[in-house]
Amino acid sequence: MTDSTLRLPAEWEPQAAILVAWPHAGTDWAERLESVESTYAALIAGITRFQTAIVLVADGTVRERTLERLAPKAIDPDRIRFIALSYDDTWLRDSGPITLSDGRGGFTLNDFRFTGWGGKFEASLDDRIVSELIARKLFVDVRHRHIDWALEGGAIESDGQGTILTTWNCLHLRHPDLSRKQIESTLLETLAAQRVLWLDHGYLEGDDTDAHIDTLARFAPDDAIVFQACDDPADSHYAELKAMAGELAGLRTISGKPYTLYALPWPQPILDEGRRLAASYANYLIVNGAVLVPAYADAADDEAARIIGLAHPDREIVQIPCRPLIWQNGSLHCLTMQLPQGVVA
Repeated sequence: MTDSTLRLPAEWEPQAAILVAWPHAGTDWAERLESVESTYAALIAGITRFQTAIVLVADGTVRERTLERLAPKAIDPDRIRFIALSYDDTWLRDSGPITLSDGRGGFTLNDFRFTGWGGKFEASLDDRIVSELIARKLFVDVRHRHIDWALEGGAIESDGQGTILTTWNCLHLRHPDLSRKQIESTLLETLAAQRVLWLDHGYLEGDDTDAHIDTLARFAPDDAIVFQACDDPADSHYAELKAMAGELAGLRTISGKPYTLYALPWPQPILDEGRRLAASYANYLIVNGAVLVPAYADAADDEAARIIGLAHPDREIVQIPCRPLIWQNGSLHCLTMQLPQGVVA
């Protein structure tokens, strides 16, 4: 039975910190480490303008390298905190804690099983990150809830009012033996939600998450949804993203009204040795007072930033160069996990 006192906050609610893991030579970033470190430095500089960044580092050597890369950014030392622990890779949106709040200063850290996106990659260290952070006393006195069920943070969006938005493709592939009703029941119970809205369309070439919602459509304040559109009929994504836009137009708020929809522009195809990379403007990160927005050195970058600003009018829009990230098929949101205000010790 769902605990009616708990709630999965929306990302735009007050935060204590953003959790990030620095890339190193033992991760999949090794081949292009310096270029991706430049993006990480810009990301952490952007976060710390507004709040604390908690940066995971594999060991003392990685910590020293991180400090060297961050030094030119003149980051406030009071807004950065390092924690040493081992990790397979750096996609903390999917391996980090999904934090529920009871509204009275109590928190439940949902620690779902992380399988490396359905067994595609080694994930045993990443699957222990939440337990390791608790052991290092990062959090206040929280309830740690181990859930032996595969779910990644990038697969779900919360409006903070009991609605979860997700994609059928991803959760069906994680749980092929379960019906939609069975999967929905687990989401409602573990996320203390009232309802689940499903998308059956939408994907990005090169995306190995099996259509995470945070690359496609994002809740925004005042009953709005920001989504990645495609306006090029010749592009391979056109039919699927058009069908997804139709699905979004058909969704209704919990009070029965249509959502306000913000369509993001489509960047030109970005290829790496002939491979199409998954560039999405929907993969932005909300922090206290700002939104950090992916930029891909594309003509559509500024228009994407403008539209995201319309959906989040009370926040500064900060563009972060993310072209190096999509080599590994993710962007800003995939790298990060927000921690709600009050949960960090």
